[in-house]
Amino acid sequence: MPRKNNPTGEQNTPPGPSDGQPHNYQYHHDNTEIEEPLSVHPTTHTAANSSFEAEHHEAGKRDVEMYIRTYNTLLRSSGEISLKALVQAYYNIDSSLHPEARSPYPDMSAFIYSVLRLPAEIIHCNLVLLGQAAKMFVQQGFHVDSWDAVTASARRRKWFYDGKETLAAYVASVSDTDDIIPILVAFQIEWNKIFYLLNADPTTMQLLETRMDRTSPVFTEITKVLRERLHIHLDDWRRLELIWGDRLWENLHTIGRLRKSFALRFLGGSHVGYVRATREWWEPGESLLDAHALQDRPVYFVSSNTHSLVNLMSGLLLNREAELTKFALSGDDPYLADECRKLQEGIVPGNWQNFLYFAARDWMRTPAGKEFARNRLREEQERGIWYVGARHGLEIDAQVFEVAKLHHREVDPRCRMPYMDYLAKSQAIILNIDYPLGMAAYRMMREIMENLTNIRGIYILGKAATLNGSIGDVLISNVVLDEHSQNTYWLDNCFAAQDVQPYLIYGSVLDNQKAVSAKGTFLQNRQYLDFYYLANYTVVEMESGPYLNAVYEDQYLTRYPVGENINFARLPYELGILHYASDTPYTRGKNLGAGSLSYFGMDSTYANSVAILRRIFENEISIVRQETTRQLEPLEEQKSESKVS
Repeated sequence: MPRKNNPTGEQNTPPGPSDGQPHNYQYHHDNTEIEEPLSVHPTTHTAANSSFEAEHHEAGKRDVEMYIRTYNTLLRSSGEISLKALVQAYYNIDSSLHPEARSPYPDMSAFIYSVLRLPAEIIHCNLVLLGQAAKMFVQQGFHVDSWDAVTASARRRKWFYDGKETLAAYVASVSDTDDIIPILVAFQIEWNKIFYLLNADPTTMQLLETRMDRTSPVFTEITKVLRERLHIHLDDWRRLELIWGDRLWENLHTIGRLRKSFALRFLGGSHVGYVRATREWWEPGESLLDAHALQDRPVYFVSSNTHSLVNLMSGLLLNREAELTKFALSGDDPYLADECRKLQEGIVPGNWQNFLYFAARDWMRTPAGKEFARNRLREEQERGIWYVGARHGLEIDAQVFEVAKLHHREVDPRCRMPYMDYLAKSQAIILNIDYPLGMAAYRMMREIMENLTNIRGIYILGKAATLNGSIGDVLISNVVLDEHSQNTYWLDNCFAAQDVQPYLIYGSVLDNQKAVSAKGTFLQNRQYLDFYYLANYTVVEMESGPYLNAVYEDQYLTRYPVGENINFARLPYELGILHYASDTPYTRGKNLGAGSLSYFGMDSTYANSVAILRRIFENEISIVRQETTRQLEPLEEQKSESKVS
């Protein structure tokens, strides 16, 4: 929506972050800035100026394309570029995930979203390096493999920290740059807002330097003053406390010491470089399949995560139900104990198995859990479950499940069905990969299809924004528009609402939806979303289109086309796509980063995983039964002939 103008003289106009700053700036008579001695882009202080508001326009798809073109052309430089050059173009896209980017006060939803997707060491860094492979870093004099390997809690990516002021990241496809750059820009914008507010009153930084008992009432009052001066709501403050823990005050003090101005350097790359990186990623998986003579087996491919399928199939955690229940009720985590009692007494709805899987995350840190972890690999391998850890650039782990070796009586009760004993005769394997980001899905799917030819099913599970549902809903699409290729795919999705609904407690299942595979999470705005919503596209995600581009190349003689309508109603293998809603962009400011940390999110994840696994088991049981029947027919005929004779 267009922003309303406020006359600059009105008293209810929110103060800009420059208000109350040290007077080392020079200004025109109309209060606009001439120069900035500290070389900081004026991120927000113009938000209160009516002249700025008059120039603002409602952003659309063209602004997004312009922003992408801006940073892609800047990345061609062989030297460092300053993210200050991208701030105005970023403002112009009016991102749905960053609705208050221009506000003088922090947009905590966008800030937390960014914090969760960057390593904690970003607080100390001023330079970010991007490259396709270790060789590129070494050629430029950066021996990143000797740096500290660091991670972000909500985004799988290989990061390395030099211990000083530099972070390095591997990029697996263009989607990585479409992801990293907007996140860094959003983080920088919000950092600088907090910086201004921390320095608006000289006593604020002094409060951050206060050392006292955190249980003291005085500490509580100081915290309240800090929150009010930073304009942070209590629930956002608690969320930040949960993420940063004991480092919260230290990090805020770091933010208050200087404005942030990231430098970014892309160390070069090519289309061939992405292909090479993907091939290197596949080599360990190929070696495992060869070592266990699984290369020519029928394959069910799944793109999901690395916890749900193994929990559902191995039964290892369910076998330790008593230990997990005792741990949950111990009281070490009051929330866990309370939820456990409510589930046992039937006070709240919920799935008991999901709760046990959730409780296991903390239990794994106990002595008993650590002992379980030491034996887990061996127990899983006894059940035909093999891990392939990511080693080369792409932070995507893989798992291989030999269906015949599963202990079907230990499988999650939701996945059990008649004739499970037939699975012992199955020749099939399940290849599961930790779902990749955007165009990396295309490259990985192509690599897998080049090496595995006997595919029986492709099942894609991911998270998405919903334009018509709620967080926690399950979305099933039969039309996918890919923004990378501008192709529209019409699918015969093997899943329908009745396949998921019995296993979903909190949300709804919306099937017959239309999905858009977008280029990035921050690269969406209201007009952009309206454009698709008017055409009845209600799901916004990142992987389906790239996966379908690879499927096209598996079925046709040419590379995937551009701007075509493609009918995938008849494929030689089953195709299923499921998403769970993690964002509602029409609810401005509401996104995954603003949600609560509970096992609520496991409801839709496991409901989808159960639906996928049941589909695989049903198909494989049917195939094995048919093969068994064909093998028995000659024997029956021989018996009949012998009786006649």
